[in-house]
Amino acid sequence: MFYPKILFRLIHISWVLVAHGLDEIVFKTNLFPSLRYFAFFSPSYWLKPKMEPRAVRIRKALEDLGPIYVKFGQALSTRKDLLPEDIADELVKLQDRVPPFAKETAQTIIENELGMTIDKAFANFEGEPLASASVAQVHAAELHDGRQVVVKVLRPDIEEGIYSDIGLLYELARIAEKFWPDARRLRPMQVVAEFEKTTLDELDLLREAANAAKLRRNFENSDTLYIPEIYWDYTRRKVMVMERIYGTPVGEIKQLKANKVDFKLLAERGVEIFFTQVFRDNFFHADMHPGNIFVQAPAKYIAVDFGIIGSLSLTDQHYLAENFLAFFNRDYRKVAQMHVESGWVPSETRIEEFESAIRSVCEPIFEKPLKDISFGQLLLRLFQTARRFDMQIQPQLVLLQKTLLNIEGLGRQLYPDLDLWQTAKPFLEKWFKERMSPKTKIDEILKQIPQVAEHFPEIPILLFKSLESAASAQSRSDNQQKEIALLREQMEIQHRNTLWSIYIGALIIAAAVLLR
Repeated sequence: MFYPKILFRLIHISWVLVAHGLDEIVFKTNLFPSLRYFAFFSPSYWLKPKMEPRAVRIRKALEDLGPIYVKFGQALSTRKDLLPEDIADELVKLQDRVPPFAKETAQTIIENELGMTIDKAFANFEGEPLASASVAQVHAAELHDGRQVVVKVLRPDIEEGIYSDIGLLYELARIAEKFWPDARRLRPMQVVAEFEKTTLDELDLLREAANAAKLRRNFENSDTLYIPEIYWDYTRRKVMVMERIYGTPVGEIKQLKANKVDFKLLAERGVEIFFTQVFRDNFFHADMHPGNIFVQAPAKYIAVDFGIIGSLSLTDQHYLAENFLAFFNRDYRKVAQMHVESGWVPSETRIEEFESAIRSVCEPIFEKPLKDISFGQLLLRLFQTARRFDMQIQPQLVLLQKTLLNIEGLGRQLYPDLDLWQTAKPFLEKWFKERMSPKTKIDEILKQIPQVAEHFPEIPILLFKSLESAASAQSRSDNQQKEIALLREQMEIQHRNTLWSIYIGALIIAAAVLLR
């Protein structure tokens, strides 16, 4: 059922599209045909404001529709292989050039959150934002001790629009589950729930600051990735202050070339960072679009914006690692078996058929650099295979898949000749070797010793209670067996008495008939 607020949001979406000269999208909407007629009430429809290029109109429409749509545009902007070039280039502006809100509003939010004036908090505060994105904008500032920082401020009244759009997504997911044959396999409600969790997490800058602190510890003294320091005394739910970093945005290829960046090494390190975060740390940056990544020559990354962080269960982590490694070794049978064992495809799936389907999709892309791989065709083939074998979407892996696509998109921009498979394979082999080594197993046991030692004095008492409990259970079981045996004996006696009563009654009736 569409509630009035959600119905109003649908009308608003249609109106915005028409206002930006994208009425052809509204007219092609078959979900609610009647909504198309609202376009006729818009002056924009009759004036046809299509003087601007289509890419600009699409970008502005996404900005007007709000944070969720901007995020969608950011994700698309990393995939220039899947979009027309003009649209992909224009959507790049959504990464850090969304129209900002007023500096007076930003200052008010900062003062309310910190409980002090701007002048007391900062020796200098720049009113013009350095960057403005879908959820927050960033201002340069200087602390009174001279440290250069950036101040991230959450957009005002952002929650209402996000909740409205998430409600709309839930309603569309419910409709899909009722009327879409593939809904059981694609699990739209679970996917929306996972999206809701990650989106709402972005609205708490304290959570983002904690994410940044953990990532910084994970890559302390690293030559490949730098995470700026968080200043906790100035960080609240709607305001975060962190060290200001200096680097070249990863999307500015010309400037990177001028800085003599090693593109091959940079692309390889991007892959290495991804697999390190996923498999070594199980804590990965899940919003790695170019607006959040900077570079220091010759090949060091600097990351910002830690609102979306992913992690996996140990089971999923293990299955993924084995799947990746089997895939890199072209062991398609093992890939098929792992999918069945993990429950990602039905247990009755024929391994031989599934193996053959995976081989037909993956084999053509091996030993090819990124520039020679058509990911549009690859995705289409993967979707067809998934539908054929009733492969279910794993909502908990959506963030990982999105991040992997971002990493692949970055690699395509930086070094199109990158061999993604050969770059990742040695890392996974090393990780598996280290994880399964005797030393690792011994270390895991040693880590548990303090916990075992803490409870060691309690072991005799626990053992005694266990034995006492077992004896009590045995006694109860024996008593129950005796009661059952007694009840069975009573039933047998009653059964015999009933039979004798019937027999004697029959004799009496027979005698009465004969003597009559």
